[in-house]
Amino acid sequence: MSKSKQELVLNAARQTMLLRTRDLESQGIPRAYLSQLHRQGLLERSGRGLYRLPNAEPTENSSLAEAAVRVPRSVVCLLSALRFHELTTQSPFEVWLALDRKARRPVTPSESTPLRIVRFSGAALTSGIEHHLIEGVPVRIYGVAKTVADCFKYRNKIGVDVAIEALRDCRRQRLATADELWRYARVCRVAAVMQPYMESLI
Repeated sequence: MSKSKQELVLNAARQTMLLRTRDLESQGIPRAYLSQLHRQGLLERSGRGLYRLPNAEPTENSSLAEAAVRVPRSVVCLLSALRFHELTTQSPFEVWLALDRKARRPVTPSESTPLRIVRFSGAALTSGIEHHLIEGVPVRIYGVAKTVADCFKYRNKIGVDVAIEALRDCRRQRLATADELWRYARVCRVAAVMQPYMESLI
């Protein structure tokens, strides 16, 4: 590997924190270069096809950035979105991702953060998405109001107590208006379920 190619790869790692082999290949840099830098101790492997600088300090949301790189069309949802928005005291060991019902299930390498895939469709999949930059990686995450509505829709998966806590904290911290919550309650078709809890908080 030439010094110029090596520096190009290392500069990319400094800018984005997480490198994908396919991103470098699109720039004409063979994936063998990453393996070579890994053997030299200049890069460490973060997951299958993912590399980072050895001294890069992972943040609380590093797993979200890693998941976004591994599954580009996904959206961080439910417990992981609650954690990102600081609406729960739970710290899920899996990254919860929303995927289209027809999308292929991603493969999870043993050394990577485990993923929890939840199938969404239609407006429930495409509405309420926010774009955040985490460790230089663009990550799609459902906003607060959409996440609260999702929690009621998938209350059988995460527990109705979690959904109620999220709604209560959302209103107490004024992270979403009642109109925003009602809008996504209708999108997720849980307006009737959320109504008594909403009315008790008004």
